[in-house]
Amino acid sequence: MKYILLIFALFFSACSIKNYEHTQTKIITIKSPKIKFSDVGYLRNSDKSIELELFMAGKSIEKITVNHLICTSEGCMSKSGFNKDYLNTAYPDDIMQNMLLSHVIYDGKNITKTADGFEQHIRDEDVDIVYRVNSHALYFKDRKNGIIFNIKDIDE
Repeated sequence: MKYILLIFALFFSACSIKNYEHTQTKIITIKSPKIKFSDVGYLRNSDKSIELELFMAGKSIEKITVNHLICTSEGCMSKSGFNKDYLNTAYPDDIMQNMLLSHVIYDGKNITKTADGFEQHIRDEDVDIVYRVNSHALYFKDRKNGIIFNIKDIDE
């Protein structure tokens, strides 16, 4: 009987609601091979995961959750699988997580500190990236692959 209760507890705890420590309303623009979006979204994070929920006309249209896997409405996949399907295979596995947290990408390659953030310019045979982060916004553009991420505070 103990084992049955333990199995039920484990099974139902996997479906429990996640409590995020920080929730921010943002204006989000995404242009990638699989997602074209520009509207309001919620960026939620805890120490274990990050969630980006995209809304259009007040209705949730996509939810992207990042922890050890990246989950979308199409299912969960590895970070490299997400890059292959949604971004570009040349990107490092942690690029989506780092962008959503406004952290440096490519291990801080070519970083330049600015008054309230930083910039990175990364160019090689696969990418031509401009990445800017400040206290109110994040801007990522890969000219070579036509990918744009722009996340900014709603009151800016």
